[in-house]
Amino acid sequence: IVTWNVGSAVAPDDITSLFGSNLSDGSIDMFVILQEVNSMINKRLKDVLFSDPWSELCMDTLSRFGYVLVASQRMQGVLLLVFSKFCHLPFLRGIQTQSTRTGLGGYWGNKGGVSARMTVFGHTVCFLNCHLPAHMRNLEQRMEDFESILQQQQFEGGSATGVLDHVIFWFGDLNFRIEDYDIHVVKCAIDSNKLPLLWERDQLNMAKNTESILDGFMEGLLKFPPTYKFDVGTNTYDTAKKRKPAWTDRILWRLRRTGSPVPTHNAALQRTQHTYISHMGYTVSDHKPVSSLFSLQFPFKVDKPLVELQVSKEWNKVSDATVKVNVASSYQRSSWDWVAIYKVTFPEEELPKDDCEYILGYYSNTMNSIVGLS
Repeated sequence: IVTWNVGSAVAPDDITSLFGSNLSDGSIDMFVILQEVNSMINKRLKDVLFSDPWSELCMDTLSRFGYVLVASQRMQGVLLLVFSKFCHLPFLRGIQTQSTRTGLGGYWGNKGGVSARMTVFGHTVCFLNCHLPAHMRNLEQRMEDFESILQQQQFEGGSATGVLDHVIFWFGDLNFRIEDYDIHVVKCAIDSNKLPLLWERDQLNMAKNTESILDGFMEGLLKFPPTYKFDVGTNTYDTAKKRKPAWTDRILWRLRRTGSPVPTHNAALQRTQHTYISHMGYTVSDHKPVSSLFSLQFPFKVDKPLVELQVSKEWNKVSDATVKVNVASSYQRSSWDWVAIYKVTFPEEELPKDDCEYILGYYSNTMNSIVGLS
């Protein structure tokens, strides 16, 4: 998971290192990114007609390593992209997205949250990307907005209809600040690597002890310096308005909700956080990107695709274009389902090494996902 408020920054030429040193070995199954991109009106109108440069950069980077975009949601500048290895596509089902505006009393989407939920091999997972109100004084408003986002975002079908009914990864520019200490004390603590001193007065850490809406949410230790606010193009904290540094950019998780209507749904799931780091080498924004690598261990509830597509021979002419479709008895077909032909523009171990230029995908209208591949 990567969260990065890039604001109005121009996308750099290369962000490969942002995705970790093991990007090329295929050991990572999914990537979830970004946070916020340019939300100016003229820029937003252009992005309605064309993909925004940051989305294109992420797609171009990850496609080279065999990852495909499975879900995206944008609300003005708040952007969420979910990528997966090609071989997992038939097992990512029931994909739905939501967005909630909280800016200007709910009328403006510069603040709020966007989410993508899905079942991953039968287990429900929700990725929630939020941009909460800024400034030290707005702690109560941040908590109210987060609660509003959780209440408003509901999904259709199944027993897991609310965000809290899923395994949750919550991240973004959450805008929590460091209380009590003045800017001099904060900077001295950073320079002397006395970060635990600042943890104690971090608003989010303190709120977890008092706010019931945060029950069950967990976070790794903040072993990296505060990620906001920097002079653009440098690793120097803000020298203009002299804003106090803060850990505004965070990644949290919650395995399941206490008292959930589906209390045993993800009971066997285990989570391991391998890394939780910032990336100081990126200087195009006044925020530093933050990433975390997780592994989820669970028994497969689903291990076979719902639809199998079999092509018996190479297609050289129209009359060759036949495919055999095997549908699982448990799958409810829709007249709006369709089969698409995709040009292979990415490397993938599961694909034949000979001249495989196209693959077939069976798209489920009700599940909003691909449930079978040739």
